[in-house]
Amino acid sequence: MITIFNRKEVYSTYSMESQAKARAALERHGIDYVISTTGDMARNYGSGPIAVSRFGTDPTRSIQYRIFVKKKDIDLAAAAIEGKLERL
Repeated sequence: MITIFNRKEVYSTYSMESQAKARAALERHGIDYVISTTGDMARNYGSGPIAVSRFGTDPTRSIQYRIFVKKKDIDLAAAAIEGKLERL
């Protein structure tokens, strides 16, 4: 189990595609991870599923994806994400 006390951030990106590739690499190598997302878009809660973005922001780049792994797995996870490990 990964908790706030035994985890370390291995990857951070604003790209949905990049985080999906990083997660796939970790899964391919059997490395447990948790992902945290933060965003700067204001939600329009009262009028349906539409989100209101700030003027000048790119809504496809407004969510930060942070991937955490156990501290003991940090080197292995980084190598997996960088493509330096052979596929299992």
